[in-house]
Amino acid sequence: MGALSSRMLWGWRRRAPGQPGAGREEEDAVAAAMAAVDEVAEESEEARPTTSQLGLKRKSGTGGPHEKKPPRKRAKDSSESVYEALFIRGEDSDVQIRALGEAWNLHRVYLCQSGYFASMFSGAWREATMNTIEMQMPDENIDRDALHEVLGSLYQDSVFIPPSRVLAILATASMLQLDKLIQQCEEIMKETVSAQTVCSYYYSAESYGLPNIRTMCFQWLLDNLMTQPNEQLLREVSLDLMKELIASSELLVMEVEMDVYTKLKMWMFLQLKPTWRGSCRALLPDTNSWFDRSKRLSGGTPFLETQQGRAFVPVFQQLRLAYIICDLSTARTIDHDAVIPAAWLIPVYREEWLALLQVEQIRGLRSINVSVSALHGNSMRCGAQLCRDEMCSWRWTGFNFGWDLMVSYTNRRITFWRNVLNKCGGLRVSLLWQRKIAFRLRLASLDRAGNAVFRKDTEYQILALRKDQELVVVDLQNEDVVFPMYVSCNFLYLGRQGHGPQ
Repeated sequence: MGALSSRMLWGWRRRAPGQPGAGREEEDAVAAAMAAVDEVAEESEEARPTTSQLGLKRKSGTGGPHEKKPPRKRAKDSSESVYEALFIRGEDSDVQIRALGEAWNLHRVYLCQSGYFASMFSGAWREATMNTIEMQMPDENIDRDALHEVLGSLYQDSVFIPPSRVLAILATASMLQLDKLIQQCEEIMKETVSAQTVCSYYYSAESYGLPNIRTMCFQWLLDNLMTQPNEQLLREVSLDLMKELIASSELLVMEVEMDVYTKLKMWMFLQLKPTWRGSCRALLPDTNSWFDRSKRLSGGTPFLETQQGRAFVPVFQQLRLAYIICDLSTARTIDHDAVIPAAWLIPVYREEWLALLQVEQIRGLRSINVSVSALHGNSMRCGAQLCRDEMCSWRWTGFNFGWDLMVSYTNRRITFWRNVLNKCGGLRVSLLWQRKIAFRLRLASLDRAGNAVFRKDTEYQILALRKDQELVVVDLQNEDVVFPMYVSCNFLYLGRQGHGPQ
């Protein structure tokens, strides 16, 4: 996405006469200034008045001060003339604002468009009668240029905000309580969410009360955290934000839960070594080497039990370990890394073994009530990428005690197939006549900036699949599908009482 900007028309002429801080004298001054500026714009260059003629002197009229005059057509450049004469040159200023080593000669009637100044000038504050006001900047995001632009916006009909300056402008507008300027910043942020801006936008949205921007950025991260190999993005994700992302069942996982663990391990390495510089290809090998060295130095103590690792415990606790240890190779990797304490793993191994024994003894299907919260918190997360609109099929290893679930995409349909043909061994549970699952299938297509251009969600459903049964779960024949497309699945096998992961 190229550089974007936004303009919004608004100005001091919309201000109600009875607004706090707007006395009769100030209203007269504004009317006189506007009339003088209009005259200047309408006269020829030879007859253009001197600067002194733009003073705030009230024009006399035969109809008296309360006579209603027909509306005048504003000159095309009247806003620019007001901005140049009153803001840039500070003509007829009645208050000076000092901040960040600069001084601005301004006018109370314009400043009172800001809730911050309106309160200051209309209340019992000592600044209400002062001619010079020293301002302290409580927000480090506010700089001199941003303050200049925001103060100048009070004298203009339109404001230009480059995306690169939107956060500084937002911080300043929030302090000065300029709702329309805040709204303009919000619109620019919506248009420019990307890997380079998403984290700063997310944190700013939390600080300045923009829930829509926070939600948009969080969804962007759910869609892209696992799909984009971006080490700079990983550096910028905070502990609290990562914890919230990893806990979500909306996380678009590629391929299985083990990949979430691997991503977390690289993220933790970058948090501990922020000066690391290397290619995306080198990140995982360097991460593994660093943790191997840490394991040797600590005498084999699990990293999350070390002083360095304790801060990351709340994040790793969001992993769904039952779907990591169900595969031999991933279980061995977890044991070798010694990142996760054995005290976390032993209860999961025990629970899964008891669940397997219980499922082996089930005859027939029981009626089981499953809450949505159980599905969100305990379901298996897995996914795949469809690069082109062509037939393909895949399976996820280690899925639910040897249940060989095949997924296929053909003729714009996604089908589940419980494959038990040619089974000559393995767990007997995989050969049960019927097995029951709760599932949810989500599809998403992302543009180059990572924003979704297509979404489809089946919501949670319950299926009872017999041996070798096929079921079409999504039909996209009438959908405007964009490729590549991500397929994200949540599964929960309903083979026992209770709602724990299996």
